[in-house]
Amino acid sequence: MKKALIVQGGWDGHKPKEISAILAAALRQNDFDVKISDTLDAYRDLKLTDFDLIVPNWTMGTIKPEQLKPVLAAVESGVGLAGLHGGMCDSFRNETDWQFMTGGQWVAHPGNDAAHYTVLIDGVASPITEGISDFEVTTEQYYMHVDPANTVLATTRFGSTVMPVVWTKMWGKGRVFYSSLGHRPDVVEMPPVLTMMTRGMQWAAR
Repeated sequence: MKKALIVQGGWDGHKPKEISAILAAALRQNDFDVKISDTLDAYRDLKLTDFDLIVPNWTMGTIKPEQLKPVLAAVESGVGLAGLHGGMCDSFRNETDWQFMTGGQWVAHPGNDAAHYTVLIDGVASPITEGISDFEVTTEQYYMHVDPANTVLATTRFGSTVMPVVWTKMWGKGRVFYSSLGHRPDVVEMPPVLTMMTRGMQWAAR
């Protein structure tokens, strides 16, 4: 049985506990032993290399060097990393190493939670998106700084600008998965969103 660590907290507007519960249930249904922590000290106090997957779900806030460095090292050594929305790519705005590892950083969401847009499954073919068609969603549409080294699996449009929504990348030996969807629990529970997230977490786990 694989082991996953979910670290939840930060800005409460993203409902970290509710969304972590959804992700934990998806993992447990796929034979993961899941530990949930409410403190960033988990990154410092736990032996992260005992886990196959780390799922950060912490929006904004700050992280101390002694909390950050073990995560960077664990993923680089081969522990998987998977997350969504602001819980992974709007976590620690001053930490460029975190952004380098995760592959992106939130910049803006024009229209806020009322934005209606299409998620296009138009990136690289992947088992994560296999069988999923383009779909409509009304939620925050993330405009992001994005690492050009990412492997993009799905996109959206801001006018003529193509913006990645779902991607994978490597950080050393570690697999990294991200989806910008997930502002509310009901968005996470949408079948295409949860399917991609579940597959992405499985893919990232070593």
